[in-house]
Amino acid sequence: MKNKFIYLAILAAGFASCEPEFENEVDANYTSGDADFTSYVAIGNSLTAGYMDGTVSRVGQTYSFPNLLAQKFALVGGGAFTQPSYEDDTNNLGGLMLFGNQIGSTRLVIDISQGRPENLSGTPSIEVSSLQATAYNNMGVPGAKSFHLVAPGYGNLAGVALGQSNPYFVRHATSSSATVLGDAMTKNPTFFTNWIGANDVLSYATNGGAKSDGVTPAADHNITGNMNPATYGANDITNSDVFAGVYSNIINTLTANGAKGVVATIPSVTSIPYFTTVPYNALPAEATASNATAIALYQFLSVATGGRISPLNTTPGSKNPVLIKDTDLTNISATIQAYAAGSGNPLLMANAAALGVIYGQARHATAEDLFVLPSSSIIGQANPAGTAPFDVNGVTLPLANKWVLTTNEKVKVANATSSYNAAIRSIAASKGLAVADMNLIMNQLVSGLRIDDGTIYTANYFSPSTAGSVLFSLDGVHPNPRGYAVIANEIIKVINNYYHANIPIYSPANFPGISIVPSN
Repeated sequence: MKNKFIYLAILAAGFASCEPEFENEVDANYTSGDADFTSYVAIGNSLTAGYMDGTVSRVGQTYSFPNLLAQKFALVGGGAFTQPSYEDDTNNLGGLMLFGNQIGSTRLVIDISQGRPENLSGTPSIEVSSLQATAYNNMGVPGAKSFHLVAPGYGNLAGVALGQSNPYFVRHATSSSATVLGDAMTKNPTFFTNWIGANDVLSYATNGGAKSDGVTPAADHNITGNMNPATYGANDITNSDVFAGVYSNIINTLTANGAKGVVATIPSVTSIPYFTTVPYNALPAEATASNATAIALYQFLSVATGGRISPLNTTPGSKNPVLIKDTDLTNISATIQAYAAGSGNPLLMANAAALGVIYGQARHATAEDLFVLPSSSIIGQANPAGTAPFDVNGVTLPLANKWVLTTNEKVKVANATSSYNAAIRSIAASKGLAVADMNLIMNQLVSGLRIDDGTIYTANYFSPSTAGSVLFSLDGVHPNPRGYAVIANEIIKVINNYYHANIPIYSPANFPGISIVPSN
């Protein structure tokens, strides 16, 4: 069962990617208020860098919210604003190369001929080893966690292949031992935005709470108590005290010379389409009603698991929940194996040990579980690593840990996010800084966010019916150009209110949404 998106060719003309044309307004009443935008610096992660559709591209970067802010700051005395160069992205493909080997995917587009999102064909031309050795005003680094901003060596070319450094920062770090924050401070900021912290919990969530192997649970260091981020796994949740300490250090450094600024809270993962698009009951009864093996297997499992797994519903029009592995469940492998061995069914008896391993921590998904967006392409498909008939993803083979954020894992994410945001607010208050509550804004998208021009935007994934109201790009995590315009507007509103400025906002409807191509 393949999840297929259907799109209309007529949309291509209205939503195709194009070179940006920014609004250029002049009004004598515009003022910077109590703020000084002479040297504006932005630090953060991919949300600051202008990442969208799964990458940073030459055109996409121009829509970064810091770049949009700088255009407006220029109306009230703002100085020059620079971003890492992507001029080598000649075909606007995005992606990354390292010594001629591709290490990052090209950007996602809607291919009308195939009716689905897919990566643009072609080979990236952005070479990580072509070092720029330059500090920029936009110091947003995709993939960065809070503690990465102060980590020497995070921009060391030699560490990329070892997973010890960040290829995006490597491209422009001023030296192999430079830090993101240190390079940012060479710009002598008079005003800054700081939107860091999402990846301290998001990498855990987007990987379904699993380590890089997709199976082993990643660690929540609020539970382990580990205070040394140098020992953290890539998908671990940062300890809240570590986050608060690092964040305080960052803010102390940014404000040391009197700079003012805006800090942003971290959005809840439940508000982004990466987690809200794939339904938990993605198996139509019609797709399983003819699978006699699956029906018999579920009848057996309903007994062997004591009701943890229920028989398949074969009523036309109904839907069955996806079968998942939940590592927090008590492992009943031995019980299942014993039932299979004594079942009298030759297939079950011959595979008794394997059945115990496969279904020992399996259960039906519920509405409280969140499936990651990429799972849409594998649910209902045969797993090459499986053994028939126990090899259909989500049907006869429980989905691995990495494909779903379970209820317990959601609690860990929510607790960490809440703690991080409390620290952000407290530290900002201690320094007299403005706070842009992006968590509130993103949560409002779930029910519909009405902006100044009356348009209502939602947190839905792209479809023909939502084409005009989608703020997220095709990766399901990052905004599209229109979304970044909304973010820029929200920050401008905070600046106007807190620093008594009068800076105009953008009209998001004038910005492009999703990139659509007739064929790829």
